[in-house]
Amino acid sequence: MKTKRNPHVTAAAMIAIAACLAGASAGLRAQRGAATTIAIGGADLAGVVTSPNGPEAGVLVIAETSDLPTKFGKMVVTNDTGGYLIPDLPKASYSVWVRGYGLVDSPKVKTAPGTHLNLTAVPAPNAAMAAEYYPGVYWYSMLKIPDKSEFPGTGPNGNGIQEVMKTQPYWIDTVKNSCQSCHALGSKGVRRIPTALGPSQNSVEAWRRRLQAGQAKNNMAVTLGRLGPQKAVSLFADWTDRIAAGELPFAKPDRPQGVERNVGISMWEWSTPKAYLHDAISSDKRDPRVNANGLIYGSPEESTDMVPVLDPNTATATQVKHPYRDPKTPSSTDLPRGTSPYWGDEPIWDGHTSVHNPILDEKGRVWFTARIRPPENPDFCKQGSDHPSAKVAPLGVSGRQLSMYDPKTGKWSLINTCFSTQHLYFAKDADNTLWTSAGGPDSGVVGWLNTRMYDRTGDEVKSQGWTPLILDTNGNGKRDEYVEA
Repeated sequence: MKTKRNPHVTAAAMIAIAACLAGASAGLRAQRGAATTIAIGGADLAGVVTSPNGPEAGVLVIAETSDLPTKFGKMVVTNDTGGYLIPDLPKASYSVWVRGYGLVDSPKVKTAPGTHLNLTAVPAPNAAMAAEYYPGVYWYSMLKIPDKSEFPGTGPNGNGIQEVMKTQPYWIDTVKNSCQSCHALGSKGVRRIPTALGPSQNSVEAWRRRLQAGQAKNNMAVTLGRLGPQKAVSLFADWTDRIAAGELPFAKPDRPQGVERNVGISMWEWSTPKAYLHDAISSDKRDPRVNANGLIYGSPEESTDMVPVLDPNTATATQVKHPYRDPKTPSSTDLPRGTSPYWGDEPIWDGHTSVHNPILDEKGRVWFTARIRPPENPDFCKQGSDHPSAKVAPLGVSGRQLSMYDPKTGKWSLINTCFSTQHLYFAKDADNTLWTSAGGPDSGVVGWLNTRMYDRTGDEVKSQGWTPLILDTNGNGKRDEYVEA
């Protein structure tokens, strides 16, 4: 039986730095040394949170310090009686405050671990102040969605929705997974038009300018082109207009309940203000005992070649420069860009390697999907090559390849793959096969690297392979004759 290639569609990612909401402060007081039933050690902080309404359950108590090598914070959730315990704090002076739904931030109180500290929370004076602390998605949910009757779209000369948008769920999926997956779209910096963007005649014009700002404007255009720029921009403009006029989210978030209150979160500041993190890794996903209590590695994608490294034990943030083979490797500084309301005309992204996704192997080495050269493939990838995979599916270009960093030696290995890479995952097999995805349907193949062979021989050509994406309609587990879809 003939089989068919399985086409798949992956939305183009839009990357930008989202402005974060900083909560407003209001008058509040803290009581030191008050009686409490919570026992603590010398590295702990505990107490009870109350307000004029009584004990405040399900709110955050946040402890933050700048005394360590990098900024550090830890937050926990109060229990049914308003009690909290922040354990295992590094020795430092901390600012502590309360944040929660229905509240405004309390003043920051200075304290040190080993202290009982009771806090008094302040209820939000009105609904608008309370909503400033809602997760961004509550604000984003106010975006109006085209009615089902408007699909399929009729194009720019019709209803402004592209013809490719056949159904309302497809449109919704795009504004969620293509837009929201990269931007905190409901955050304060997005739900309001920045004054630094400059004067505009109306919100539609302001949104058109905003979508051309920075170095991700091409990615913005791709997604807008799929939605239908005319319709999408008008809906985003309407969204920010209604918020500016005082409209609030129709839904209110619930405070954490039950086991949700057992959550404790530690946070460190790493990388730089001009970079962003696409991903991070701390262990081998097949065996979480690998690299226990070890370093954490990030992937800054287009923003920089400096891979961020965090030591959570010492709160130390460092960077390792990711190399590339060819000096002609494209740079993010070459991307088309518009004036940013935050950075002006400065091209803040300067990466060549486009480090997208990291993973650790059983030896604690870090593998990345990374660009190490221009897109043109070497001859062994192309038509006429003797490589077994090239005989089946010759490839002319590859947008991103592979790399490996060994923390023990500090050395990099750059692996020139014919197939494009985006995400990667190790198989549980004898060869420790590293499987990759291309990040889109353009290449039509899935690629892999036999890391055991590569470690033994260093031969990047023989150690790699790829195959067309095939839908096995007869279920025999073999690559039979197939037709292009």
